[in-house]
Amino acid sequence: MTAQCHTGPRLTAGLTDAPAHVDVVVVGLGITGAGVALDAVTRGLSVLAVDAHDIAFGTSRWSSKLVHGGLRYLAHGQVGVAMESAVERGVLMEVTAPHLTRAMPMLLPLLSSVSRLQERTARAGFLAGDALRRGARTSATTLPRPRRISATEALAMAPGLRGSGLRGALLSWDGQLEDDARLTTTVARTAAHLGAHVRTRARVLSATGTGVELRDELTGVVSTVASRAVVNATGVWAGELVDEVVLRPSRGSHLVLRGDTLPGLRVTVTVPVPGSTSRYVMVLPQPDGTVYVGLTDEPVSGDVPDVPVPSEAEIGFLLDVVGTAFGRPLRRDDVVGAFAGLRPLLETAGTASTADLSRKHAVLTSRTGVVTVVGGKLTTYRRMAQDAVDAVGLTSAPCVTATTPLLGAAPRADLARLEQPARLVRRYGTDAALVLDTARTVTGLPDQELLAPIADGVPATLAELVFGTTHEGAHDADDLLDRRTRTGLVPTDRDAALPAAWRALALVAAWRRDGALT
Repeated sequence: MTAQCHTGPRLTAGLTDAPAHVDVVVVGLGITGAGVALDAVTRGLSVLAVDAHDIAFGTSRWSSKLVHGGLRYLAHGQVGVAMESAVERGVLMEVTAPHLTRAMPMLLPLLSSVSRLQERTARAGFLAGDALRRGARTSATTLPRPRRISATEALAMAPGLRGSGLRGALLSWDGQLEDDARLTTTVARTAAHLGAHVRTRARVLSATGTGVELRDELTGVVSTVASRAVVNATGVWAGELVDEVVLRPSRGSHLVLRGDTLPGLRVTVTVPVPGSTSRYVMVLPQPDGTVYVGLTDEPVSGDVPDVPVPSEAEIGFLLDVVGTAFGRPLRRDDVVGAFAGLRPLLETAGTASTADLSRKHAVLTSRTGVVTVVGGKLTTYRRMAQDAVDAVGLTSAPCVTATTPLLGAAPRADLARLEQPARLVRRYGTDAALVLDTARTVTGLPDQELLAPIADGVPATLAELVFGTTHEGAHDADDLLDRRTRTGLVPTDRDAALPAAWRALALVAAWRRDGALT
C-alpha cells in the first residue's frame, strides 16, 4: 500500500466549523496525540484532535531526530522497552515512513581513553542491539550489522577525530529521522486525510470523559464538544489537565553547529562520558548541513515552560565531552543554536535519578474518565497510541496503523525513482509533486524561485512555506520557521528567513481572498 498525493482535508487553526460531537477528543498534537488521532480514525471513530498552540509545539520537536532501536534501554535492563522500540523502528523504516527515515551509521572511536573492557562491553551491546533488530524482523538491508573497523576507515568517515591513540572504531547502525516535527505533521495530515478534524490554536479549558470546554485562541470564543471519550496526550503538561497524573520531567539538551565546524563528518560519532560506562554524547550530522551535539539528562522542577532552554552548564558539558574525541576543540562560539526538550517521565517511588526512570509509557484513566497516555518516547508513538485507543474501549476494530503508510510513504526504490527535487522527496516522499504543484498554483512563480533557498545558507524553500500554509495548518511565521521547516533552530537563520515566511503567508492569503482555496 502506498499513500497517494491528494488535496484532501487540511490541518486548520481555530475552531470555526469544528464538530460539536465526536466519538473521541484528543488533547495535544505532539507525536503521541497525532498518533492517537490516526489510530482512532482508522478504526472508524470520529475524532477531534486539538492543541492550544501548534502541531509538534512541545517535546516532539526537541528530540535527537533518531528512531532508536532500543540499545540504550537494554543498558538499564528494560528488555521489554528495548524490544518494543526495535519493533517500532522497523515499522517506521520499512512500512509507515521510509520517506522520512534512513539508516544512520554510528561510530564509537576506540581512543586511548576507551579501555579494552569498555570496548568489549560496547561490542557486546552492539551485538545485542543487532539481535533486537533480527527479533524485530528488520532487514539487514535496512540496517546493516555492526562491525569493527580500522583507524584508517574511522578517520575517512570522521576526519576530525583525534588520530593519536586511535586503534579503530566500532561501527553500528540505527535509524535517523529527517525531522521529528515533520514526522508529527505528517501523522497529523494522514489522520486528517482519513477524516479526523485536526485543529491548532484550540485550548482545552476543562475536560471529563464525556467532553471538553474549548477556547478558540484566535477568536476567544468558548465552546463545548461532547464526546464518548477524551484522551489526554499533552506530554509534560498532562498533570495540568488531569491532576492525578504526577510527572518528573527531565531536560534533554542539544547544541547546533555548522557543518563546517567538523568538515567531512559522514557518521554519527558516539563519545563516552568520562567516568561512565553507559552514558554517551552523540555528534549527529543532519540532512540540512548542520550538526547536533547531545544530549543531557537533567531533572526539572517547578512550572513547565512552553519552550525549555539549555543551561550554560549543559552546553559546557557537551562541548567538553565531545572535545575528548576530536582533534579540534569545540568552542562556545561554535554553537550557533541550542534546544532542549522535557521528557514526560512518570514519577516512580524510590528512583533517585531521572536517568533511571523507565521510558515505558503508561495509560491511565482518571476519576472523571479522561484517558491519559504518558511517558514513552518518539519511536514508540504508534504503540502508545494503540494502547490509548484500546483503553478507550469504544470499538472492537483492530489497530491497523502498523500497516498503514503515512502520506508520502513508498518503498525506498520507488522514492529513488521519483523525478522531483531531492529535498522535497526527502521531506515529503511521493507528496513532493503535490508540494511543488501547490506552490505553482498559489504563487504563479517559476520553479527556480520556488525551489531556491529562502536565504543565504538556509536550505528551506518557498514551496515548502507555501505548502505549510495551505496544507499543514501553519498560521504564522513561527509555525513555518520553528516547526514546519526547523529553520528557527539557528536564530540567525531564522532572522534571515523571516521575510520569506511573511511572503508565503501573504501569497496564500491573497489566493484565498480570490476564492481559489476555501
